[in-house]
Amino acid sequence: MTDHDKIPVTVLTGFLGSGKTTLLNRILTENHGQRIAVIENEFGEIGVDQELVINAEEEIFEMNNGCICCTVRGDLIRILGSLMKRRDRFDRIIVETTGMANPGPVAQTFFVDDDMREQFALDGIVTMVDARHFALHVDANEEAREQVAFADVIVLNKTDLVTAEQLDALERRVRAMNALARIVRADPLERARIPMESVLGIGGFDLARALEHKPTFLEPEYPFEWVGLFGLEAGPHELVLENGPDPAMGLALFKAVGGADEAARDAAERAFQWFSDDVAPIPPGQRIVPASVLVELDLRDAGTKRFGCDIAERGDYWLATEHLPEEFALRLLDPRGRSVTAQREQAFDPGHTHDDEISSLSLEAEQPLDPKKFSDWLGRELQVQGASIYRMKGFLNFKGVADRIVIQGVHMLTDNTSLGPWGHRPRRTQIVFIGRKLDTEALSSGFYTCLAE
Repeated sequence: MTDHDKIPVTVLTGFLGSGKTTLLNRILTENHGQRIAVIENEFGEIGVDQELVINAEEEIFEMNNGCICCTVRGDLIRILGSLMKRRDRFDRIIVETTGMANPGPVAQTFFVDDDMREQFALDGIVTMVDARHFALHVDANEEAREQVAFADVIVLNKTDLVTAEQLDALERRVRAMNALARIVRADPLERARIPMESVLGIGGFDLARALEHKPTFLEPEYPFEWVGLFGLEAGPHELVLENGPDPAMGLALFKAVGGADEAARDAAERAFQWFSDDVAPIPPGQRIVPASVLVELDLRDAGTKRFGCDIAERGDYWLATEHLPEEFALRLLDPRGRSVTAQREQAFDPGHTHDDEISSLSLEAEQPLDPKKFSDWLGRELQVQGASIYRMKGFLNFKGVADRIVIQGVHMLTDNTSLGPWGHRPRRTQIVFIGRKLDTEALSSGFYTCLAE
């Protein structure tokens, strides 16, 4: 299949609240003559973005069980494959990622998977930038920086919220982060309004620039960060760990097929298969049997954790760990209690990590809300937590109001609009909060005090 015959794919990304869905709606309603299939990805248990996207209901596929750049990349490949069965119904695909996604692995999908490379052409990555709040996010969040770094086109949105001088300064900062991307300023009178030719038909994702930004771009991303080769004698060994950044850690301990000469990359490829297994964490004190399987260690208890391990025969063994050993002060002890040093080790780029302090909270209620109680409660919460709330979005079911109300917000700025009557849809409120160090208990308990009597 020639590049001309391949299906063009646009990846639409940008940090939370930057205006991705607004731009997507513009693309779907502009007169550009293209039929577009949309793949949506949400961060949170309740999916609301699909209903915010208009005029494309039959061609929208939504994934909300994780971030598209890690836990659901298999779903992305599966959905793209199923779309090929309906090839005659669309001319282009747009993948709108969650605001917490690193676009690199998404783009990588179209280069490292043979089927994807054969059938699809990555037309480009379009990154939306919130002119008002970008400075708040870019220093603290790797995702915001990656979204700009990988972009082919950067759209400066919400330009009406900043001065001309601030907008110029923002463009200079973005240009310093990505000197090769085309920068487009959205219309200050109408957000996300830009010429369609600036985001569709870009002409191809710049792989050379991606490799310059991240030399390991085309390497597989493993679900673990480290492998080490150990020469072990027969007998009882012990893995000792301290508290670390995660309450559990997956690892695999297995015999080296080629002995000490086996390459770390070959061992990593084998371990890659086992890390997809769904296993229950084992508590400290249990014994690990070296085998071609994944073991997950339960590390929730405070203090030192010890796991026994019986080596049946002397030889070379690989240990693959989900996190770097030093993050947990991991040690492997021989039968005499002495630490065993790895003969050879290699750390692998885990792709990216999400900030553990960033989370989402989904709230839902079928009982109508009291409009005044809700307004007063939300106002109080925004005063207290506004700086921590990156994004808020959802639908509101107000008592005595016939229309379905959509609410969207970034930090302390919120906007309510009517979507018309509820019609055949079940009346219920659904709200998703995404932010850093959210006081989820306060949000949840306060929300339910807004229910109408």
